Amino acid sequence: MDTVAIYLVVVFACGFMARLLRLPTLIGYLTAGFILHTPGIESLPVVDTLADLGVTILLFTIGLKLDLRMLLRREVLVTTAANLVALVGLTAGFLGVLATVGVRLLADADWQVLALLGFALSFSSTVFVIQVLDERSDASTLYGRVAIGVLVLQDVVAVAFLTAIKGVPPSPWALALPLLLPGVWLIRRLWHRLGHGELQTLFGIMMALVPGYWLFEAVGIKGDFGAMVVGILLASHPRAVELSRTLFGLRELLLVGFFVSIGLHVTPTFETVLLGLLLVALLPLEGALFTLALAAFGLRKRTSILAGLALANFSEFGLIVIAAGVEADLVSEDWLVVVSVAVAASFVVSTLVNRRGSGLVTRLSGFVPTLGERRTHPEDAPIDLEHARVLVLGVGRVGRAVRDRLVDEYGLSVIGVENDPLKVSALRAQGVRVLEGDATDADFWDRCTNDDEVEIIVLAMPFHGSNLIALEQVDERDFEGTIAVVAQYDDERDELIRLGADVAFHIYEGTGVGLADSAAEAAGVGR
Repeated sequence: MDTVAIYLVVVFACGFMARLLRLPTLIGYLTAGFILHTPGIESLPVVDTLADLGVTILLFTIGLKLDLRMLLRREVLVTTAANLVALVGLTAGFLGVLATVGVRLLADADWQVLALLGFALSFSSTVFVIQVLDERSDASTLYGRVAIGVLVLQDVVAVAFLTAIKGVPPSPWALALPLLLPGVWLIRRLWHRLGHGELQTLFGIMMALVPGYWLFEAVGIKGDFGAMVVGILLASHPRAVELSRTLFGLRELLLVGFFVSIGLHVTPTFETVLLGLLLVALLPLEGALFTLALAAFGLRKRTSILAGLALANFSEFGLIVIAAGVEADLVSEDWLVVVSVAVAASFVVSTLVNRRGSGLVTRLSGFVPTLGERRTHPEDAPIDLEHARVLVLGVGRVGRAVRDRLVDEYGLSVIGVENDPLKVSALRAQGVRVLEGDATDADFWDRCTNDDEVEIIVLAMPFHGSNLIALEQVDERDFEGTIAVVAQYDDERDELIRLGADVAFHIYEGTGVGLADSAAEAAGVGR
């Protein structure tokens, strides 16, 4: 228990210090890992178990929200393949240059070693990118979905490579995995009986770890990849999004172990740390390649840049690939340290870059070529707000209720804006006028046309941070109409009013009023 106490205190203290310095807490957890690796502190193997569980639950929740059609789009498929080849070549070339200037670790490296190292550093971190997207509530935006699609395809390539380098093919029993389909069909039928409490959470963990991780590992396929596959098979269930949200807190807690574990397994030397930090120089190239490739498919500058910035980091899969190379005697163990340092440093750099927001995107836009309107991506086309008097940003339960009230009771022309494509499709099928777009995106407002008649903007997105960003975007455009927002907490409501909202409504107050009206009406009590 003494060792556990030391770990908890160090990890919490480093995370809290990062928060005080206005840095993401994951930087504190990375620092904690390096501190806990110092001599005299007993190792705690359970951290690795927590790290594996965190990554497994993460990939399972990605599967729950994944639209398979996105993986087959040209901008995802071709971008992933082209960038993989380009990054392997650029990284191998960069390491070759370092070899010519006398870096000891590269003294005897042949082209195969350089190619393996380039391959390991060509992946972006699934864990990190999902954290960035979740913090921004951007997982359902176009750039978020493109980034997730690239990450999934990269994971598929990594799993295929790890299977090949083992020299041992998957078990013949892997051919029986399609039998999961009827099993999942039966499970989906029973899912509705689980309720919304701890039984559903337990169900999610069981599905990720048993038919996901354990079953795939048993037939020679990487277990966390199996968890993502099972998540995909369950993704079309009506409660998939709810389950993903239920597992969010557990996932975030377990991923603390992942970030701590990166620093627990390396003994840095001056040479390995320096070389790992030098590899960070490749990140701008990685981000630029992703940005230019996506822009070539007609995505707007902002969309391309945001995806490129999110993907500009090294992956935990790089560590796994290098570990497999060490086991196969292709590279020395020192490269595990180098890549560990590079991965950790890339998280720090990428975090600081992604925090800079729209200002950085605007500055970088000048370096991205402008494509003709003929080649504009369909999801980045102009947004027509003709005849709309009200915009409702976020058409979830609250936003839908606001839209219906304004249309049915006040006869106003309302357009909803929602960034979740599945929700947009469902609403359109119900006859709701709704546009797919991200109201926190500055270019969303630049794409709007025929907006002269808009008198009311309602911010009804589920995350306070998203409403704040959208409020800033509206304020920058000198909107003279009425701005109404919803808030979950009193301090959030006060902040929104202070920043310019005309009306800030506590979401639970609305629930109470609606419930009272419904109860009185059902009882025949007049007003």
